[in-house]
Amino acid sequence: MVPIRRALVSVSDKRGLPELGRALARHGIEVLSTGGTAKLLRDAGVQVVEVAQHTGAPEILDGRVKTLHPRIHGGLLGRATDEHRAEMARHQIPPIDLVVVNLYPFVETVARRAPFEEAIENIDIGGPSMIRSGAKNHERVTVVVDPDDYGPLIAELDANAGTVSASTRFRLARKAFAATAAYDAAIANYLHALSVEGEAPELPAEPPFPSVLTLQWVEGQALRYGENPHQRAAFYKDARPPAGPSVARAEVLQGKELSYNNIVDLDAALALVREFARPAAAIIKHTNPCGAAEAESGALEAYRLARACDPLSAFGGVVAMNRAVDGPIAEALAETFLECVIAPGFSDDARAALGKKKNLRLLAWGGSAATAPGQSMALRSVQGGLLVQSRDDRMVSAAEADVISKRRPTEAELCALDFTWRVAKHVKSNAIVLGRAEGAGYVTVGVGAGQMSRVDSVRLAVDKAQSATLTGPSAPPSFGGGPRGTVLASDAFFPFRDGVDAAAKAGVTAIIQPGGSVRDDEVIAAADEHGMAMVFTRMRHFRH
Repeated sequence: MVPIRRALVSVSDKRGLPELGRALARHGIEVLSTGGTAKLLRDAGVQVVEVAQHTGAPEILDGRVKTLHPRIHGGLLGRATDEHRAEMARHQIPPIDLVVVNLYPFVETVARRAPFEEAIENIDIGGPSMIRSGAKNHERVTVVVDPDDYGPLIAELDANAGTVSASTRFRLARKAFAATAAYDAAIANYLHALSVEGEAPELPAEPPFPSVLTLQWVEGQALRYGENPHQRAAFYKDARPPAGPSVARAEVLQGKELSYNNIVDLDAALALVREFARPAAAIIKHTNPCGAAEAESGALEAYRLARACDPLSAFGGVVAMNRAVDGPIAEALAETFLECVIAPGFSDDARAALGKKKNLRLLAWGGSAATAPGQSMALRSVQGGLLVQSRDDRMVSAAEADVISKRRPTEAELCALDFTWRVAKHVKSNAIVLGRAEGAGYVTVGVGAGQMSRVDSVRLAVDKAQSATLTGPSAPPSFGGGPRGTVLASDAFFPFRDGVDAAAKAGVTAIIQPGGSVRDDEVIAAADEHGMAMVFTRMRHFRH
């Protein structure tokens, strides 16, 4: 155990600072500080020694140089050896035992696309230097970079008469180096993304991928295994500020530990339901929707419709909803064995009803639906490398698409096409989705996913639509009828007319697809021969 006698406190994020300052004072710890941190501590009744008073040197260069001084870094780097103690005494350098520092808000500054000069001024120099000096000497110095660690630190000081254990110092030092690494990575990535074509560097509307990409995640949890039991696995979370709803930031309310496959499916399910503004539900198996629906009447009807699409495949599925789950929805969910349910929240009645299923995982995603700038990269590892692309977050609606058939889609078909197109974006290629209006909403009727031939995906979707059966007391009584009268969405173009012919034979009335095949004329001719409406979005949504 190492006693804390002197602390240096300098923070940008001032959460919890008064409580920490009063705890340090309670243990008779001298506090060195500067600027706004010192003022806030004094306002909290904590006696503070200004850094300039401690070093005997004033702040210079508009405050750029405050703590870069031998009396600061010597006090941090001096080891608990006779030689170091003697040298520190000779130079009148008192030891500093605790460093509480967090850094200028560089990430937040560049996220709001601040001018280059402002971004550069938010590159902290003294802060990382103090953190690294203290963390290097963690055999004697305690370093705290996260306000969330104030509480445990205070508790340890109170329990151990103002001392800190070696295990705590090591744990915090490890976290400190991770913090400075992430900070430097953010700066490097920002500078590499700047355009230098003009007189001054600037961030273009679509920044280029950096020539050196440095990323960091923090471990959220170890997993029992990966996709298969013989594979080791862990789940890491983005170290940057939240970028809207995500599985990584969701609160797990009940159930068994999440598995690798659960997390992958939850991510796919959440992405799908976020496509819709109206109440929507999706049931995912192996990252593909076996059913999805939106309903003006509410989330309960949306879930019933989604499940009715393929109740057999829904068994053991992952459900996502874009509305909170209430008691009646929970009762409908409980009718089917499910692995996970993710939604914005769960009422007390819903928690009580679903709490009887002890293994069912419930996750509340909460938070804003906005996505923070700079967090739109999709990453995928390959042997010896990393693929990076912008996320597929664009959408051309059916109303914006080009009508290329002789017959224009009806208004009802156009609305059903738009729903079905949004679902197809989240189906593994080759993707074919059949859908239609159902009451005051829309529902998938058959899904063909991951086939090597597009016509096979059409046949699979038709087969699913023909074989769907209704089960359970909450199944919508009006649902059914197979593929006849449905509309079809294809994530990419039809390379041959055979897919259109198969759809027409099954009773499909309208198609939405990107277009772009060398045989588009043949495909359009097939649609016209069958009296089908067809629109081209000119935007593909492959999912490999």
